[in-house]
Amino acid sequence: MGLKLYNTLTRRLEDFIPRSDVVGIYTCGLTVQGPPHVGHIRAALVRDILMRWLSHLGHKVKALENFTDIDDKIIEKQKEYKQDWRIISQKNIETYLRACDELNITRADVYPRASQHIEEIISLVQRLIDKGYAYEKKGDVYFRVRKFPDYGRFSKKSIDELMAGARIEPTESKDDPLDFTLWKAAKPGEPYWLSPWGKGRPGWHIECSAMSMHYLGETFDIHTGGEDLIFPHHENEIAQSVAATGKEFVRFWLHNGWVTLTGEKMSKSTGHYSPIKDVLERYSSNVIRLFMLKTHYRKQLEYADERLHEARSAYATIKTYLDKHGDVPQISEPLMRDTFTEAMNDDLNTSRALAVLYELITEGNECKDDRRAKEIAASVKYYYTLLGFIEEVEEVVEPYKAVVQILSDVKKRLREEKRDSVLESITSIDDFELLKDIKNIYPLIIRLLLRIRDELRKEKDYEFADYIRERLSESGIFVDDSTKGSTYRREVR
Repeated sequence: MGLKLYNTLTRRLEDFIPRSDVVGIYTCGLTVQGPPHVGHIRAALVRDILMRWLSHLGHKVKALENFTDIDDKIIEKQKEYKQDWRIISQKNIETYLRACDELNITRADVYPRASQHIEEIISLVQRLIDKGYAYEKKGDVYFRVRKFPDYGRFSKKSIDELMAGARIEPTESKDDPLDFTLWKAAKPGEPYWLSPWGKGRPGWHIECSAMSMHYLGETFDIHTGGEDLIFPHHENEIAQSVAATGKEFVRFWLHNGWVTLTGEKMSKSTGHYSPIKDVLERYSSNVIRLFMLKTHYRKQLEYADERLHEARSAYATIKTYLDKHGDVPQISEPLMRDTFTEAMNDDLNTSRALAVLYELITEGNECKDDRRAKEIAASVKYYYTLLGFIEEVEEVVEPYKAVVQILSDVKKRLREEKRDSVLESITSIDDFELLKDIKNIYPLIIRLLLRIRDELRKEKDYEFADYIRERLSESGIFVDDSTKGSTYRREVR
């Protein structure tokens, strides 16, 4: 089975066949009047998983994710903070990108900003005016909704239904309550750009059409974003783009479900949200990734500490297993490949894909055959990496320093006690000081300490062995002894 994606445009699963050698993806990103929250990260993670899987299938990908860096909300923040809108926008963009990097979310190829594409926006608005789809009133430019016959088809809304809630604000001069803004005349003291209609700035919807078509062409493959954008934003994007070009705008529309908090949608506008910066201080990036991937991207996701605690426990199972097996060889043909591929090809069903990891881990923990066990561990690591999980450096650096100190103290005590037979087992330890790859050396040092413990236990020096166990435990490394030797597991944040 090839890749099938649920297309909001048709409301069904469809075979994904790219238009060309490069898959064009556009993601509606943040309006950056405030810091990013968990809901924004989920939308970025959907793009990340989509890009990873398409690349895995052999497709080249060109991905864009925009920033709305100038609009009414940002202007309000400028007044509130008495700070230039560009500074506000830049600060929140940097916060967002840092969070994405920490979460190992694949960077888009381009992060266009509305303020950097005014020329393209003005050109597109003029094109719509020339075709009779837009008109100017008192410096504002509006799109004629009724002139576009398919308006409402995407969001499954009728004109009568839309009219029931439509009205013209006192500050607006549009001909029809349904018409939406393409260009806004600037009020005194507001940021502006010169245009054929006077000083002003872009409306919200037009920027996405202008920027996506500028980088990806007038028709491209995939548009992603939160389901709250289906109407009016994406409905309006389609209307203005198709009206301007006469061509299909986007072939596949992928929408992720809301992230809710206490049952209500997270929203910066209402102040009902959890900033991702705060969440990252409490949970590791891998735990957050697992929390999100356990739920299919189209379903709503309830953010709650108990859900993240469940994800932390579930991630500990993976981490403990990988720690137990240490370095494993890279493979190109993992076990259960067909099952994993079938899950991911079924509209990026990450919850089913994760089930493959846990099934392999269960088998691996019960496996008695060393060769098979290594093959299982390599397969788990393969899928773990493919889904974007990482060995987080911040999880390793401090514990690394701790285990190096523990090893130093243990070596010193062994020398003082003239424990030559045990010292012989660590004659190569100085080699570790020459190596710089903390992520790889850290588990080797832990396993070396476990070998020392095993030697001490053979000599019935349980006090010294317990000393090493306690020191490791203080550093979040827990030792499990068995008749076959000692293994360890790390504390998960």
